[in-house]
Amino acid sequence: MEKELLFITVIGQDRKGIVAKISDYLYKNDINIEDISQKIIGTYFVMMMLVDMKESGREIDEVRKALEEIAMDLGMQIQIQHEDIFKMMHRV
Repeated sequence: MEKELLFITVIGQDRKGIVAKISDYLYKNDINIEDISQKIIGTYFVMMMLVDMKESGREIDEVRKALEEIAMDLGMQIQIQHEDIFKMMHRV
């Protein structure tokens, strides 16, 4: 079974609950976290996730909208990019 991968990038002031809120949404919508990296740079929180939404049954625009609402609640910026777009941008 082929995966449907998305890159999710989260940036903003560090605070409690960032990972919990985002991962909770992903879990409740059957979106699997394939890889995750996070770092605190000064007072900023930076996280990159590679997620598989194949089992989700959600459309990418629906996921994007939901994560944008979470970002507003957290005072963060969240960007989502489908793997196919990433591949097209980086083709030689």
